[in-house]
Amino acid sequence: MIQARFFLSDPDRPYAPARLSGAVPVLLICAVALLDVLTGAGISWLPLLAVGPALAAAVCGPWGVLRIGLLAVAVGGFLIAPTDIPVRGRAIMLIAVAAVTLASCLASLLRQRRERVLAAVRSVAEAAQNALLKPVPARVGQFQVAVRYSAAAAEARVGGDLYALVSSPYGVRVIVGDVRGKGLPAVSTAALVLGVFREAAYDEPDLLDVVGRIERSLARNLAPDDFVTAVVAGYPRSGRMEIVNCGHAPPLLVNRSGVVAVEPTRPAPPLGLGSLGGELPSLQLVPFDDGDQMLLYTDGVIEARDHGREYFPLMERVPRHLCDEPSQTLAALHGDLLDHVGGRLHDDAALLLLRKPVAGAVPAPAEAPLG
Repeated sequence: MIQARFFLSDPDRPYAPARLSGAVPVLLICAVALLDVLTGAGISWLPLLAVGPALAAAVCGPWGVLRIGLLAVAVGGFLIAPTDIPVRGRAIMLIAVAAVTLASCLASLLRQRRERVLAAVRSVAEAAQNALLKPVPARVGQFQVAVRYSAAAAEARVGGDLYALVSSPYGVRVIVGDVRGKGLPAVSTAALVLGVFREAAYDEPDLLDVVGRIERSLARNLAPDDFVTAVVAGYPRSGRMEIVNCGHAPPLLVNRSGVVAVEPTRPAPPLGLGSLGGELPSLQLVPFDDGDQMLLYTDGVIEARDHGREYFPLMERVPRHLCDEPSQTLAALHGDLLDHVGGRLHDDAALLLLRKPVAGAVPAPAEAPLG
């Protein structure tokens, strides 16, 4: 499975950029001392020494802040020693720097505690994500597979987008969907959809019956204004892909003719809104031969905007990155997407790419088991 991974550094072992930032307070103290010596202003610049330990609280541990504070006090004492400033004035200045140092040590300690709590929450969130979005092997049935997923809630690492791929007695079946909303309610709905899909994909010979079971389950469990857009696809026999689109972005079919959006012939409402009427989901048959690829995605991809508020042109970018390895294709496409938005997505985004290898061109390794 090709999936974005996130790690949080130990607060006591910061990354190299944090260690580099820890040198900034020391440089600031040296700059203040140099400025005081060059201008001969006496005590005028020395209160700025307190900025050193205050800034260190954001990047250093308590002991690091204390060391920088002691350095600031020592430099201050050295600079005011030859002056004719009264002892009381000297003491007040040095005590002020020491007080700021102690307050900064407390702030650093509280920051480290919050970081440890956040690290624990992230580890639980990643475990929940791995249970919800189970790893997909690089090869399932006749297909090469790759997945890329990014959650907008960067602190949680999970979101409302969902995907699953099942090798069933009726062929390979896949779902990609998007739950209305974000956060824990969206994750709960996504878990419900994936659980029903994984069971129904094994039990139901007809792909429309798989979609029907998901619809009935959501109708019983969702609030009236909640819904899930989804594309459910299956490959029951060679040369043909079945697609059921329930209010979702159309998959992209990549073949010798180029990149084509598979628009639904009869648009159906999202899952969970079937009781409101409208068109029922329909089964769409698409030719799918050796060498063909199909990209399923969520609206977080096509609705991602750059600084000029321009949407990400997915159909234009896909041909630039196509190759015979789906993992490489999605890695390049995902990097292009992040470049487009300036480094951070503001909505959950999922990409799933299926490729039917040309017969004899790719060896068929043993298929990894699916949960």
